[in-house]
Amino acid sequence: MRRALAVAGLALALTLPAALNADVPEPEDYRGAPYRAPVPATLAGADVLDDMRAHALWSAGEAVFIDVLPQAARPPDLPADMLWNETPRDSIPGAIWLPNTGYQGLSDAEMVYFTNALATASAGRDNAPMVFFCLEDCWMSWNAARRALEIGYSRVLWYPQGTDGWAARGWPLARVARWEATLPP
Repeated sequence: MRRALAVAGLALALTLPAALNADVPEPEDYRGAPYRAPVPATLAGADVLDDMRAHALWSAGEAVFIDVLPQAARPPDLPADMLWNETPRDSIPGAIWLPNTGYQGLSDAEMVYFTNALATASAGRDNAPMVFFCLEDCWMSWNAARRALEIGYSRVLWYPQGTDGWAARGWPLARVARWEATLPP
């Protein structure tokens, strides 16, 4: 009996995402620093994906995957003639990388970039399914998904395990570059 309960408990633990915490409430507004912290189990208006559902959508090509991991900026005091190597980003294959769009507040330029990128990625359809992700225990994807909802997108999906959960399953990652969005014709 004990063994059956232990096996059932382990099976349940393996199906629950480690990053999701029912004790973490959704904030009333966007979440600020620290961004690497336990995230809630929900995002009002969005569909929360576990690893298997995210992978199924990716395999079927049924959604646009949007990575919002920040990109380190060139240090302002670095001399102009000094070489600056940006940190590469490995992400879910086929994902578009919209760095710096998951912060609590966006500048006007960042908001235009985000809005234009979503319009392009969704082909102008507000009901296009879009999966937002970053890393496990990172509020960036929660903020970006919430922002997409507020803009008016109706099929927002949030994958809180992000590339950490994806890689832990042994699924492939691919090098991505910052996505340069243009408005659809």
